[in-house]
Amino acid sequence: MNRLEAYGDIAARAARGDIRFPTSVNAILRLQQALLEPDCHLEDAIRLVLGEPQLAARTVALANSPAFSGGQPIANARAAVMRIGYRNLQLLATALMVRQFGARIQDAQLRAKANQLWEHTVQVAALAQVFARRVTYVNPDTAMFAGIVHEVGGFYLLSCADEYPGLLDADPDAWPEQCEDIVTREVARKLALPERVAEAIFDLRDSWLHMPPTSLLDTLLLANMYAGIPSPLGQAPAPLPHHSDSALDYLVDEPSLHRMIVEAGEIAGAMGQALLA
Repeated sequence: MNRLEAYGDIAARAARGDIRFPTSVNAILRLQQALLEPDCHLEDAIRLVLGEPQLAARTVALANSPAFSGGQPIANARAAVMRIGYRNLQLLATALMVRQFGARIQDAQLRAKANQLWEHTVQVAALAQVFARRVTYVNPDTAMFAGIVHEVGGFYLLSCADEYPGLLDADPDAWPEQCEDIVTREVARKLALPERVAEAIFDLRDSWLHMPPTSLLDTLLLANMYAGIPSPLGQAPAPLPHHSDSALDYLVDEPSLHRMIVEAGEIAGAMGQALLA
């Protein structure tokens, strides 16, 4: 099967709804869906976390990170859940679920791409949260969630690539992007992503930043622009201009932008330390 046929096969499977998640993703997805139930109380959340050992370990790690610890280490999931809060626990479960798409990849080069894509994702999620609070004024939790899942189609495509040698080699016809768009829509449906988040992700590839930036899509575009690690899928973004030559010069001064990027780096560090396998 050549690459064009392989992309066609993957896209056709996605269009039919034939999306196969790794077992670990299915388990965390069930947990995430339970956490989203309005009547899921704290004790239920703690029980669910304890039932997923990897999530329990990551929750404790995040609670002990500089972003949350305040210098007081803890050693159990109950205290960790209470420290990081319910919303951060939901984000953590989502992030771990996305990360697990790469768990079954065997090829070393594909694993390297998955690791780079994850590092990019963490940076975008952290930047999206900071830009949401300081620039676009959309809900920061929604922005961070959108950042975490914005490359979920790419993760799924990478998880399939072991079956198709050479699938993600350089492609002048941009078939990876075309296939990823189809796959992303189906994966988003399977994961029951909120419509607002899903639409922002679908529109991300071909959209332009509005001025002033006020939407979730604008927030993701900004986060991708300032992420230091690019996605390994598709074309790399053009180098950013000096801030004084950029559109953001009309919204924030350069020292403020620097502080936002540093703050996002601290958040990304905490997320990465808690979640990188």
